[in-house]
Amino acid sequence: MIITEQKTIARIIDSLKNYERIFLVGCGECATTCKTGGREELLQMQKALESQGKQIVGSCIPGAPCLAPQIKIELAKNSLALRQAQAILVLACGLGVQAVKDNNRLAHPVFPACDSLCGAVMDAQGNFLEKCSMCGECVLASTGGICPMTLCPKSLLNGPCGGMNKGKCEVNQEQDCAWTLIYKEMDKQQRLSVLRKISVPKDFQKTLKPHQVNMGK
Repeated sequence: MIITEQKTIARIIDSLKNYERIFLVGCGECATTCKTGGREELLQMQKALESQGKQIVGSCIPGAPCLAPQIKIELAKNSLALRQAQAILVLACGLGVQAVKDNNRLAHPVFPACDSLCGAVMDAQGNFLEKCSMCGECVLASTGGICPMTLCPKSLLNGPCGGMNKGKCEVNQEQDCAWTLIYKEMDKQQRLSVLRKISVPKDFQKTLKPHQVNMGK
């Protein structure tokens, strides 16, 4: 899940300062769950923009605006409203914004209403927790399913740093040291011997951007 937070209305208005007629696009998945781009948030955004003199000519909430087939269908359904619009405001992550831009045949300027923070999972209490850095070379098999690249601020691959104190992180003393968590988990699994193997440095070639995956292979 991509975690987002809404920009301030002042920043959004500044982006839209040269445009009066706006079309809104939300997100039925991640941004709805984050309460940054669902139906309620679109209504709130419409009221906020109208209070600043903007005209909302229409809106849509594709299930996942980052998927080209879904956003194409929604834009086609709203073609009449889009022809009246001068700009599109997207209440979704940066992927959603760029997908709208790439599939908008009328070539409207497209603006983000949200900032993308991270990829995360949601726990049973509804908290969002960043767990994966998408580094392209997963080490979870040898760390008990706990990612040191993400949970350790230094992304250490071979145990804790010298600043770890009583199981707490040197950088954030309110936070458990990632390698303490890894040790406890591997001990529980009776796999501590795996930690004796020295991990080689990450292949950062795999993190070069932009990634492209050819599904036709």
